[in-house]
Amino acid sequence: MNPNQPSKEPLLKIENLKKHFTVKSGGYFKQRKKVIKAVDDVSFTIYKGETLGLVGESGCGKSTLGRNILRLQEPSDGKVYFKDSNILTFKNRELRKLRKQMQIIYQDPFSSLNPRFTIGQVIGEMYDIHGFAKGAEKENRVKEMLELVGLDPSRYTSFPHEFSGGQRQRVGIARALALNPEFIVADEPVSALDVSVQSQVLNLLMKLKEDLGLTMLFIAHGLNVVRHISDRVGVMYLGKIVELSETDNIFDSPAHPYTAALLSTVPEVDPMLKKERIILKGEVPSPASPPSGCTFRTRCPLATERCKVEVPGLTEIRPNHFVFCHYPLEAGQNLKEVIASRGSVTS
Repeated sequence: MNPNQPSKEPLLKIENLKKHFTVKSGGYFKQRKKVIKAVDDVSFTIYKGETLGLVGESGCGKSTLGRNILRLQEPSDGKVYFKDSNILTFKNRELRKLRKQMQIIYQDPFSSLNPRFTIGQVIGEMYDIHGFAKGAEKENRVKEMLELVGLDPSRYTSFPHEFSGGQRQRVGIARALALNPEFIVADEPVSALDVSVQSQVLNLLMKLKEDLGLTMLFIAHGLNVVRHISDRVGVMYLGKIVELSETDNIFDSPAHPYTAALLSTVPEVDPMLKKERIILKGEVPSPASPPSGCTFRTRCPLATERCKVEVPGLTEIRPNHFVFCHYPLEAGQNLKEVIASRGSVTS
């Protein structure tokens, strides 16, 4: 087996994970409690050495899911297995050891770095917390990390405000990798960067994944960002993963109407090729009061009465291709053509 290819050995297994928030609504005298199902009964596996891309609109729960997996937030229910151990049962000492193996790259390279710390202190703090290195050894390790992410080690004593956005994100990546973790959650790591810089950071992450054998959950807002970095892609909508498969399957034969609509907004590489955009009707419902049945039905051009009353399950419609839908598209089917054949109209 090629050591740079993902194995079929599970590194992380998520089972029925939920994160529910209780919020108060209404006036002072008539306050009501509502439950927001930010992550709603999500299950999937991440294999050793793979990058799983996770995409969806803002507020769909993808960042909450990543933080719950790392226990930066505590899930409401479910299980998270890391190397066969349910880490949701870990106490302080076990959790401290886990931090060495699981790390996060934050979305905002500006607010995630302490402005009063030098870059050396930002990265070196990881060694201080976990007792990995001190003095000259720590300084050498920090400089090695800076070089690893393409930064000049001599800038060890510089402060975050002296770096560009892309350079700051490289510092954030170096900090996440300082303890040589096996698993990384990259939480929209390029969304706050200029388009011209995004590809540089993506290329760096792909190289580090290959060189270090990393396993990664790569969270992004759009499908175009995850296409070249991900081995598989999951699509989230209102707290649920509605489609999950190999990257080529998602882009070539999307099965969920929501995925097909998202793909219609991805620009073609060839500007001469025109793509007909699928515009979904309405707004994303509030997670505090989601629709009955299928949560996507209020915007879905294929929805029927069945979708109002029956919640679909995550079904394997083709080998390694899972979809949360009563009426998944068949391989090669075009959503626009299916809409036309059923007499449905998008607005």
